[in-house]
Amino acid sequence: MTEDPEQPSTVIEHSCERVFDGFLKVDEAEVSFERYGGGLIERQKFLVLERGDSAAALVHDLTSNRLVLTEQFRYPTYGKGPGWLLETAAGGVKDGDDPAACMRREILEELGYKAKTLLPAGCVYPSPGGSSERIFLFYAPVAASDLVAPETTGVAEEREDIRRRVLKPSALYRLIDRGQVADAKLVILAQWLRSRNGRLASRRGKQRLKKARARGRD
Repeated sequence: MTEDPEQPSTVIEHSCERVFDGFLKVDEAEVSFERYGGGLIERQKFLVLERGDSAAALVHDLTSNRLVLTEQFRYPTYGKGPGWLLETAAGGVKDGDDPAACMRREILEELGYKAKTLLPAGCVYPSPGGSSERIFLFYAPVAASDLVAPETTGVAEEREDIRRRVLKPSALYRLIDRGQVADAKLVILAQWLRSRNGRLASRRGKQRLKKARARGRD
């Protein structure tokens, strides 16, 4: 394998039809696309789950050096377990919405924190073989004083029942290492933080947060 292989670029979309149009949408497409070795794979059919984009954030209270997570019932996980899932704050990005604005709203609704700073941590396709959904990932450093709605349990109209869970970073890392965290967003963001050796929770990280907030007021 070469370090910088030449990437195929030719895609021919012969058709794309919406075959299911509900809260979740399904498109059926027929596509030809270029092979790595040259030539085309002709008229391959794909079913694509279209549910829009999402955003997720790992909320980190730097005052106490605790990660602030959500826990709620997720029926699609119930059959295979665990049903109630430890997760990051997350939500769907509406058409025309800014992912960061969406994330600030979700953090307030789900965890009660007013997140003034969001640091981008990547963008991933959680299931690229069948879904077009992207998840915009953020790291959200907060302070204890940013907890403005401590009694929140989610949006009542959406019948959300969210419990706030607070863990030391090291405790979350141990859960991940034991295979006890099932939410991919949380695993990715926790490993993102761990790869930085916790320095975002250090004195330097707190100074960076203070400077970022000062810039935001300019």
